Amino acid sequence: MTSLSDTYTLSNGVKIPILGYGTWQVTDPQEAVDGVKNAVKVGYRHIDTAQMYQNEEFVGKGIKECGIPREELFVTSKLNNMNHGYDSARKTIEESLEKLDLDYLDLFLIHWPVVKNNGGDWKQDNIDTWRALEDLYDEGKLKAIGVSNFAVPHLNNILENSRIKPMVNQIRLHPGVLQKETVELNRENDIVIEGWSPLSPMKYLGEDTTVQEMADKYGKSIAQLLLRWSVQHGFVTLTKSVHAERIKSNADIFDFELTDEEMTYFDGLTFDELSTPEDFQER
Repeated sequence: MTSLSDTYTLSNGVKIPILGYGTWQVTDPQEAVDGVKNAVKVGYRHIDTAQMYQNEEFVGKGIKECGIPREELFVTSKLNNMNHGYDSARKTIEESLEKLDLDYLDLFLIHWPVVKNNGGDWKQDNIDTWRALEDLYDEGKLKAIGVSNFAVPHLNNILENSRIKPMVNQIRLHPGVLQKETVELNRENDIVIEGWSPLSPMKYLGEDTTVQEMADKYGKSIAQLLLRWSVQHGFVTLTKSVHAERIKSNADIFDFELTDEEMTYFDGLTFDELSTPEDFQER
């Protein structure tokens, strides 16, 4: 992968840009609008939001004002946990389209596989919810469909009980959190992997002399090294900032390549304070 314009091809032929601009925690209306516009100005063409983020309306405004034709952008949103079930999912996906002021979404994901207080029947819950995504996909309102934060049991449940396989799984991925079994199952089923929270290890690496030597060698920041690690693993990578310079810096990762030895070093890092996959904060 050599540029911000590079893409992966999903199992249905839709192309997804390899680096996405995420909008988690961006709830200030103007910051959300400006963030999208600044990202597009730098060259991002992949914008990621969610019902849970409560900013779809502002993200949509940024898309309208960015000056780029709609068909050149890849826009993702995700289902709020409270909106599981066939009827609720259909209704609220239509509401997301209205808030974003879009005729279609390039990708829509079930945000989390297990809804709290749902009586423990997450399997049927996900099957019913997924059926709504399948139907809206057939109707052309969703150009691609997938899941987020689905581990092996959740993925297998969908794979065994669906007529359309997920095209994407968006999960937490960075040094210290590799989720190898889930990554392997995704790849076995031609499911493109998106990595969120790629910069989580940054606060632990400031005094790591090996990482600092890499940064000096390439003239890059630790954040850029972590993003490059994610891209070189073949993950669609989601990064977020509301600051124009940082948005630009996060995209400046295509003029160098980590060696196999450097990739292995990052792969081997562990951080006791980072959550286990089962305990990730919802985002």
